Amino acid sequence: PRAVPNSSKIPKTEACKSMETRVYTEENDIPVAAASLRLGGLVAVPTETVYGLCANGLDAEAVAHLYEVKGRPEVKPLSLMVAGPAEIEKYAEHIPPAAFILAARFWPGPLTIVLRAQDCVPEIVCAGGQTVGLRCPDHPLTLELLEKSGVPFAAPSANPSGEPSPKNADSVLKYFDGKIDAVLDGGECGIGCESTLIDLSRTPYRILRQGALPADEIADAFVDSMKIIGITGGTGCGKTTALNELERRGALLIDCDAVYHRMLETDRPMLDEIEKYFPGAVIDGKLDRKALGAVVFTDEEALRDLNIITHRHINLEIRRILREHAMNGGTLAAIDAIELFSSGLAKRCTATIGVIADREVRIDRIMRRDGISREYAMMRVNAQRPNEYFIQKCSHVLENNGSQEEFIEKCRKTFEEV
Repeated sequence: PRAVPNSSKIPKTEACKSMETRVYTEENDIPVAAASLRLGGLVAVPTETVYGLCANGLDAEAVAHLYEVKGRPEVKPLSLMVAGPAEIEKYAEHIPPAAFILAARFWPGPLTIVLRAQDCVPEIVCAGGQTVGLRCPDHPLTLELLEKSGVPFAAPSANPSGEPSPKNADSVLKYFDGKIDAVLDGGECGIGCESTLIDLSRTPYRILRQGALPADEIADAFVDSMKIIGITGGTGCGKTTALNELERRGALLIDCDAVYHRMLETDRPMLDEIEKYFPGAVIDGKLDRKALGAVVFTDEEALRDLNIITHRHINLEIRRILREHAMNGGTLAAIDAIELFSSGLAKRCTATIGVIADREVRIDRIMRRDGISREYAMMRVNAQRPNEYFIQKCSHVLENNGSQEEFIEKCRKTFEEV
């Protein structure tokens, strides 16, 4: 394990004595500030959140100096400011794709990503741990300073430990005038609170500190990058076989029919909205299916209104499930929905796959599978959409008229393509 810095060994540097703290306001001052950082000095810099107090993050003595001036407990690690996503691999190892997804979406911006540290990161930065937080600040002066200096910055907020974080250069000077080399004055910080801190060094991913970037936006970035396969088709076509193949590839399977029936029992917001539009359909918190059916199955407009309500709430629940899967490191999911398109769920999908089979093949399969008469099997098939609907709507079609082995091979080839 990385050693925790020993306060008795932290050098008592000249910076703790009175010195002139310069205030830099011009772009021409940036090379001077960069040279100061490379030589072990401390420079406060603006970000989009609050001002940070920076030292050369690869210089253990400079970082010890920072701990001393700030009065920061030695057991608390520091994050590193970096110039952009390309620097992640310089200072971290065992990097999950999730790190590059977040960096591409939110950097520069108020997000610190915690990863396993490379050996080049001094032990004192990690405070005895194996991880380091990386952050790319959204301020042009600080980004230019990072480029000019050529080193990452160990950078906590520019306040003595326990004091409010500063939002302007004057506040920094009140804290540290005469104790640090310089302040890069970039004006007032716009956000005024710290970055959000997420740990990607292990799964499930965890928000360690809720800051300026909402956790839901982070989860949505993962969901947006996820491969989501929509599976649809009528009964007897072979959707279950296709879904099983996706599950073998690590996909989370989401059965929308099962989700819907669970929500009819437990989802209070959806039940409340159904009751609002269809009085008497919910009694003592439970759906009266007969009462609701008596209305919607004789009135096309009422049925359309019910579908609008249920589809909206199902979409919200699917989004919640996908976010949870993403925060557990999931990168593949399959949505099984007969109403994949009318519900709007197809818009979430990387690909939509319709599973089809000839009418007589389906009837025979349903009879054997469910032990029902031919007449009843025909009624079920006739009540569902024809193959042409799925051929027209879906990005891919899997035809299942042969053996199960042949169909499995078709599934494998299609999923590999997707």
